[in-house]
Amino acid sequence: MGTRSNQEEEREIENPHHIEEGSVAMDEELNRIAPWRKQITVRGLIASFFIGIIYSVIVMKLNLTTGLVPNLNVSAALLGFVFIRIWTKILAKAKIVSTPFTRQENTIIQTCAVACYSIAVGGGFGSYLLGLNRRTYEQAGVDTPGNTPGSTKEPAIGWMTAFLFVTSFVGLLALVPIRKIMIIDYKLTYPSGTATAVLINGFHTPKGDVMAKKQVHGFVKFFAASFVWAFFQWFFTGGDNCGFVQFPTFGLQAWRNSFYFDFSMTYVGAGMICSHLVNLSLLLGAVVSWGIMWPLIKGLKGEWFPASIPESSMKSLNGYKVFISIALILGDGFYNFVKVLYFTATNIHANMKKKDLNNTFSDNQKQLPLDDLRRNEMFARENIPIWLACTGGPLCACSLGRKK
Repeated sequence: MGTRSNQEEEREIENPHHIEEGSVAMDEELNRIAPWRKQITVRGLIASFFIGIIYSVIVMKLNLTTGLVPNLNVSAALLGFVFIRIWTKILAKAKIVSTPFTRQENTIIQTCAVACYSIAVGGGFGSYLLGLNRRTYEQAGVDTPGNTPGSTKEPAIGWMTAFLFVTSFVGLLALVPIRKIMIIDYKLTYPSGTATAVLINGFHTPKGDVMAKKQVHGFVKFFAASFVWAFFQWFFTGGDNCGFVQFPTFGLQAWRNSFYFDFSMTYVGAGMICSHLVNLSLLLGAVVSWGIMWPLIKGLKGEWFPASIPESSMKSLNGYKVFISIALILGDGFYNFVKVLYFTATNIHANMKKKDLNNTFSDNQKQLPLDDLRRNEMFARENIPIWLACTGGPLCACSLGRKK
């Protein structure tokens, strides 16, 4: 520790201007970054609009089939970079001068595109939002306990847009007060955001175009293969239970118990993104439920549930499937919630204790490097005012309560 400090002091004596040069370079970087109003461009909004539409369709397909939606932040940043690069090259060939494409604009495109498909996933389009209509009420059973008459609401663009607008801003405004605490004070690592930032920084370098071309080439190659395969399957599909959609790989008896292979590349891609632990857990759950539990419960028809009602009813076999699965998910989710809450509180307490100790022994307190201080200044320079978060949150909550 002492040797290292002496070496650093010797370097400073030999080159006394290197600290000042680094400070000047960082100041130039701070001044070069445009305000957030100039980072939001028309071309960026158009790019994020189209990328958001594409990803919304993809995640809705995944949400309604597998129920697993992977993180698409990195690919959204890649597509945003490619879209604007093509845009600028077309304008350059037409001899039209365009503004430089910056990291910040790339981040805006990626953020807007992710916000679009996040609303499609978290807005309830694959679960509760479209299940409020009259048809779902009748399918659940008019006489079913808890299925209250008059509790339906038909889908409409007006109220659904207002509902999603309010619910989305509630989460945004709730994060404003803890933004600085989580990122600057406690330096929490966000793997997805960090990976996206590293990718975007790599794009906007002298070798960024070469790396982007390689990634786009691989993206287009596998995209074309998936598209051609899906088009090929279409010729052999005569219905929902025909062709490669439900291929009886393990025989007809296993096919009757829903053990077949679906050659859809959507499921293959989702399995490649998810970790092997998730895939193995899903496989174990499928074997235990569809291979053992449901056939045994189905054999108790007339004893455990009435034989006169269809199996799709919540009072029949489907009720066992739904409630057992939900109980398992909620139990494990509550355990993870308590665990995360405990470790978060422990880390916050340890950091606060460490900060108090450093304040007590101020002579031994380690100062942050100059680069980190500049980055923190850049991060905190522009933000949403606290008063807007404090007033906007209750207003959104009141609006949401009134809509209900």
